Amino acid sequence: MSLRSNDTAIDEIVASCNGDLRGAVRALLLINEHLETELAKAYAAAVDRGLAERGGSVLH
Repeated sequence: MSLRSNDTAIDEIVASCNGDLRGAVRALLLINEHLETELAKAYAAAVDRGLAERGGSVLH
């Protein structure tokens, strides 16, 4: 992702929160927390299926 597209994404996120920077940061933190939970579930599923032992980097 380029710097310009990062700036555009930031502008869109802030605009979606009506210019509220704290709201935008809060929304990003919530999304990040959700993604971390989903990633933990994916790793757990890989371990349950034995994928983690085969290559070690199956999910990377």
